[in-house]
Amino acid sequence: MANLILSVVGSDRPGLTQALARAVFSASGNWLESHLSRLGGLYVGSVLIELQADAVERLRAAIAEVDAQGLEVRITPALEAPEAEGETVGFNVVGGDRPGIVHQVTAVLTDLGANIETFETRLSVEPHSGGPLFHLEAQLRLPAGLKPDTVQAALESISGEIMVDVAVGLPLL
Repeated sequence: MANLILSVVGSDRPGLTQALARAVFSASGNWLESHLSRLGGLYVGSVLIELQADAVERLRAAIAEVDAQGLEVRITPALEAPEAEGETVGFNVVGGDRPGIVHQVTAVLTDLGANIETFETRLSVEPHSGGPLFHLEAQLRLPAGLKPDTVQAALESISGEIMVDVAVGLPLL
């Protein structure tokens, strides 16, 4: 069996997920996991699939038909990764939107040696002022010896500067 990642981007319109699913199914592939969304007016995402090694060329031919419909699809072999070690912890950041929040939060996490396993951001409208409210939700893998309280303290040390609230140790998504 081969595990492959399909990276997709194209103009958003109805039927794109189905076209992608049809291509995977036509190669007798199994859709395992995906992250698909509308972002910046485009349909973007990634799909992890599994299929017989001898079916990869059938998949490429089916994907070429999807590409012809205006959805760019890149096929990349997935890596066989060893089982991840270390504690997994969820966290979120909420505050008024401004440039630099993601840069500063990720710099703190990098300095701590934490690995970002999932990372999602979005904007909403702040109920009182009507201004943009930034939301970040993530899942981290902590290196041995790093405790969630240490991550919380490190993020809180910049929370005043970037004007956000931080919560570490949340249930995982």
